[in-house]
Amino acid sequence: MRSLNLHLKVLITLLVALGILVTAYQIFILGIPVTTDETDYLWNVDAKVEFQANPRDPVKVQMFVPPLNQDYVSLNESFISNNYGVGINRTDGNRKVTWSARRVSGNQTLYYRLVLTKRYSGEKPKAKGPIFRESIAVEGAEKVAAEALLAPIRQHSADVETFISETIQRVNNKSDDNVKLLFAGNDSIGNKARIIELLLSIAHVPMERVHTIRLVADQPQNPELWLRSFNGKDWLYFSPETGEQGLPSDRMIWWTGDESLINVEGGKKPKVTFSLSNSEMNAIQLAKRTDANTDVNFLEYSLYGLPLQTQQTYQILIVLPLGVLIILILRNLGGLQTLGTFTPVLIALAFRETQLGFGIMLFTLITALGLSLRSYLEHLKLQMLPRLSVVLTFVVILIAVISLFSHKLGLERGLSVSLFPMVILTMTIERLSITWEERGGGHAFKVALGTIAAASLAYLLMSIPEVIYFMFTFPAVLLIMVGFMLAMGRYRGYRLTELFRFKAFLKD
Repeated sequence: MRSLNLHLKVLITLLVALGILVTAYQIFILGIPVTTDETDYLWNVDAKVEFQANPRDPVKVQMFVPPLNQDYVSLNESFISNNYGVGINRTDGNRKVTWSARRVSGNQTLYYRLVLTKRYSGEKPKAKGPIFRESIAVEGAEKVAAEALLAPIRQHSADVETFISETIQRVNNKSDDNVKLLFAGNDSIGNKARIIELLLSIAHVPMERVHTIRLVADQPQNPELWLRSFNGKDWLYFSPETGEQGLPSDRMIWWTGDESLINVEGGKKPKVTFSLSNSEMNAIQLAKRTDANTDVNFLEYSLYGLPLQTQQTYQILIVLPLGVLIILILRNLGGLQTLGTFTPVLIALAFRETQLGFGIMLFTLITALGLSLRSYLEHLKLQMLPRLSVVLTFVVILIAVISLFSHKLGLERGLSVSLFPMVILTMTIERLSITWEERGGGHAFKVALGTIAAASLAYLLMSIPEVIYFMFTFPAVLLIMVGFMLAMGRYRGYRLTELFRFKAFLKD
C-alpha cells in the first residue's frame, strides 16, 4: 500500500511538473501570448526612389535593402514599379535590389516596401567577422598625427572595446591639433569615419561602416551611420559621434560597407525618401504570419497547425476535460448528486448551441415528457431494449415537433434543439425513471436538479473565450488537470453536503 501511494505521488508530480514546464516554455521562451487581447507592433517601412531617366538610354537602378537575418522578421517585402524588371542579389552580407528597363524617360518613381516585426524573431545565427586587418598606408604629417593620437589611446585602453571607444572620443576632440590636421577642414560624418578607420587600421583593429534606419513612426529620416568591429565572439557597435557602444533597440541595419545607398545608370539626380508607420496586430495572428515567413515554425506542431475546420472542432473538445474536472469537484468534494459524470458535460456541450436558459427549458420539457412515456411503457411490461428504442424514437419526434413550432413562431433558437444528443436524452430519461422507481420521486428530482446545475456551471466555464483560448494554445495544462484528477481519486474525506448531513453528530 505504501509503494502504491509513493507511485501515485511520483506520477502526479511528474504530470504536473511536465505540464507547468511545457506551458512555461511556450510562454517565456517561444513568447506565445497568454490572452487573445495581447497585441504587438507591425512596422511598415517605405523607401521611395526618385530620379530622372536619360532619353534613349537603358536604365539600371541598384539599391541596398535590409538583410533578413536580424532581430526583425520580414513578413512581407514588395517592389513596386512600372515596366521595370526586378532582381535581388547578395554581396558581402548585403542585399541589393536591381530595377532595370530598356526605354524610359522623364521623372521616374520606384517603391520598396517592407513589413516586419520584432516578435518571434527566433535565434540569430552565430556572428562571424574579421579579427585582424592590414594597416592603411599613410605618410608625412598625417602619419605623425595618427601616431600621436594612438599613443594615449593605447595607454588608456584595455581591450578592443575600450580601444575603439577611446579612439572615437579622441577623434571628436576638435581642439586637438592632430585631429584638425587629419580632418583637413572636412567635418562630415563620412570623413570622421575615415579617420577612425585609419587609426584603428594602424592598430590592426578591423572596422565596418553600418548604415541604419531608426524605427520611429511619422518622422522623415535618412540612414544613420554607425561603426562596428568584431571581437572574436560578437559584433561591437559604436556611434561615431559620441563613442556610445551598443546599437539601440530601435535601429535596423539597412546595409554595411562604404558604398552609397543607391546607384543609377542611365539616370541622374537620384533621391531616396524613407517613411515609416506602425500598427498593432493580434499576437497569435502575428505568430501565424511569422511562422509562414521564417524557419522557426513553433506553431506548426501545436493545434494551430491543424486545418481550420479541425481547429474549430478541437476548440470544443479541448475544454471537455475542464467540464469533467468541474463535475468531479462537485461530486467528490461538494457531494452533488448527478446522473453520472459525463452526462452533465455532454448536456453542457448542447447548451453551447441552445444557450443556457433556452437549453434548460427544452431539456426539462423533453425529459418530463419522456419520463411520462417511460412510465406508460412500464405498464406494458416491455423489455429494456424495445423500451429504449421507443423512447429514443419519441425523443426524435418530440425534437422535430419542437423545432417545427419554434420556426413557425419565429423562435429560431428552437431549431438548435436538434443538436441535443439523442442517446444522452434517452439514457437520461431511462436512468431517471429507474431512480424514481428505486429511490422515489423526491430523490429523482434532486438528481435531475443536480445534473442541470452541474451542466450549467460546466457550460459557463467551458464557454469563457479566454479559457478556450488558453487551453487550446497551451494544451499541456491538461497534464496538470490529470494530476489533479489523480489526486482527487484518493480523497476519502467528508463532502460538503455531508457536513450539513451529519451536523447533529458534530454538536454531540
